[in-house]
Amino acid sequence: MRHDHLIGAKQLSRADIESVLDRAAEFDADPTAFADAHPDALLALCFFEPSTRTKMSFETAIKRLGGDTVDMGTVESSSVKKGESLADTMRVVEGYADGIVLRHPSEGAARLAAEFVDVPVVNAGDGAGQHPSQTLLDLYTIRENAGLDDLTVGVMGDLKYGRTVHSLAGALTNFDARMHFISPESLRLPRNVRFDLHESGAVVKEHTDLDAVLEELDVLYVTRIQRERFPDESEYRAVAGEYRIDAETLADARDDLTVMHPLPRVDEIAPDIDDTDHARYFEQAHSGVPVRMALLDSML
Repeated sequence: MRHDHLIGAKQLSRADIESVLDRAAEFDADPTAFADAHPDALLALCFFEPSTRTKMSFETAIKRLGGDTVDMGTVESSSVKKGESLADTMRVVEGYADGIVLRHPSEGAARLAAEFVDVPVVNAGDGAGQHPSQTLLDLYTIRENAGLDDLTVGVMGDLKYGRTVHSLAGALTNFDARMHFISPESLRLPRNVRFDLHESGAVVKEHTDLDAVLEELDVLYVTRIQRERFPDESEYRAVAGEYRIDAETLADARDDLTVMHPLPRVDEIAPDIDDTDHARYFEQAHSGVPVRMALLDSML
């Protein structure tokens, strides 16, 4: 990893990914053993949208490395509420910290922020755009459970607005992975994402029915229908709850199928899957700490 900023998964090569994942495995084995890695390092958390896992795992990660955080707080309690521009906010925050983790509702916000600062910027989600650190922990979970080559992955749910989907799909083109995308027609992959995948040599197979491919899958990555991204409430209501799996749905799946979800879930994965051997989404969330430790270690 020799990048000044992490804005999108497309900038990561296979070597970059494997370097971070290998380092993450070291941190995962004993996360408390690296408290002197980055003493006194300060990481700024600038979250313009709500977050639980991403924000808390970045905070835990920097503290495990011996550093600490400074937190912008909510938009309502910041100068953003007074009309301050993103560029000005980032210029100010740069003076307080050694790195910035930014989540913002506008696609392209992280790339814009990176143009105005010299400290590393990590994109923690920009609208329906990218979420590359989530992709790294997704790949770590996949590698631990199914390997990353000769792999068949199904991605189901909100493929139009799902930034975790866009990032993961792009990163998987670095590996020998067959990808199937399952969604209602109105939530299929955006044209630009399909174009990028084709340009990377990926074969994009799209479906409206999980049953058509379930038995082939090594990994099933389920996503939430993201109500907050829909410009029209009626469009959301038309597809809400349409793609839901439960233990009965997986009756014909392979015994070693890995079921993942970036969380939070609403009703797309029934609780009766939680205690099965398929469920890996809480393990996936826990992996956010060692993976983000590895990411910060490489960038600071």
